[in-house]
Amino acid sequence: MAAGVRPLRGLRVLCRLLLFLSQFCILSGGESTEIPPYVMKCPSNGLCSRLPADCIDCTTNFSCIYGKPVTFDCAVKPSVTCVDQDFKSQKNFIINMTCRFCWQLPETDYECSNSTSCMTVSCPRQRYTANCTVRDHIHCLGNRTFPKMLHCNWTGGYKWSTALALSITLGGFGADRFYLGQWREGLGKLFSFGGLGIWTLIDVLLIGVGYVGPADGSLYI
Repeated sequence: MAAGVRPLRGLRVLCRLLLFLSQFCILSGGESTEIPPYVMKCPSNGLCSRLPADCIDCTTNFSCIYGKPVTFDCAVKPSVTCVDQDFKSQKNFIINMTCRFCWQLPETDYECSNSTSCMTVSCPRQRYTANCTVRDHIHCLGNRTFPKMLHCNWTGGYKWSTALALSITLGGFGADRFYLGQWREGLGKLFSFGGLGIWTLIDVLLIGVGYVGPADGSLYI
């Protein structure tokens, strides 16, 4: 008899829990309280014209004349609040921008990924394919993320002044080559006493003009 009562009590508890959840859903209007991910980028009660591109939807015109000023009708996305110049709440507004695609923007208006696998000290200078993203408050036409060929310009922390000083003072022992990570050349200079001084003088000139750089292919600081 007791074994039959326990399942009934468990069923009653489950029914009460379901009833509570249904009443809570009705009182809350059945709406989801999940916040869209783009809201984290949208400042609350800021100027609508200064909102990031992820916070608004604009009606763009791709037939505008390149380089000419143009205006577009925009509306804020759901859960985003903004104001006009008079601090009045608004949903629809106009933005002023220059007619150009995102990949045509100046380099100061977007950020690109860096590559640490290409050689910066080479002839001709190497390039790599970078993924670039337009800054939040910059408006443009087309995709806000785009590929672009850039020159290798990364640095591994090697200082040109340190390399040159080592080449002048301790170059005969290969200290400059060891510092730049070129240990084979460093051993060669060490056991040949800097190539009897000739190799040392040549390295001073090559490091001085920047022809000899770090072994990892990076730029000097």
